[in-house]
Amino acid sequence: MAKLIMITGPQAVGKMTVGQELEKITNFKLFHNHMTIDLVNNFFSYSTKEGREMVKMLRRDMLEFFAKSSIDGIIFTYVVNYDEEDDLKNIEIYKKMFEDNNGEFYFVELNAPLDVRIKRNTSDNRLLYKPAKRDIKFSEKQLYHAEEKHRNYSLDGEIKFKNHIRIDNTNISAKETAKIIKEKFNI
Repeated sequence: MAKLIMITGPQAVGKMTVGQELEKITNFKLFHNHMTIDLVNNFFSYSTKEGREMVKMLRRDMLEFFAKSSIDGIIFTYVVNYDEEDDLKNIEIYKKMFEDNNGEFYFVELNAPLDVRIKRNTSDNRLLYKPAKRDIKFSEKQLYHAEEKHRNYSLDGEIKFKNHIRIDNTNISAKETAKIIKEKFNI
C-alpha cells in the first residue's frame, strides 16, 4: 500500500528541494524528475523524441514497481504542461498505478513567479543534483521558453483530486513547505 506524492510546478519552483525536505520527515523516498532525464541524457538528448520516450518509459516502469512494492511511499517530482494532453494522461496513469495496488495518491502544486524561479535556477542544491541544469544560460533560456509556450499551473477548479494542495512557495522555505504537505495529508 505505497503512497505516491506527486510534487508538480514549473521549472525551478523548488520541487526537488521540497521533496528532499519531505523525505527527511517521512519514510518516503524521493524520485525527482532529473533522475531519469540525466540518466537518459547519457544516450539521447531529452530534447529528442527518443530521449523523451525513454524518460517516459523509465518513469512508468519505476513508478509501477514502487506501486507494487512494500515501501511506505514515493515522492515524485514532475513538470506538468497543462496544455499538453499527454502530461495530463500521465498523471492519471501514475495515480491509477498506486490506487490499483491499494495505495494512495497525493497531488501537490508549487507556484512561484518567474523572477523567483530565475534566482532559484542557480542554487547550489539544484546544480549539484541536476547536471543538465549546470549550463545556466541554456537552463534560463528553457525557463523563459516554458513560461511563454506552456501553462505549468492549473486553473482554479481544474484539479479534481481528493488529495490536492496548491502552495505558493515564493516566501516559504522548502522545510516549511514540506511540513505543510505532511500535515495536510497526515503522512
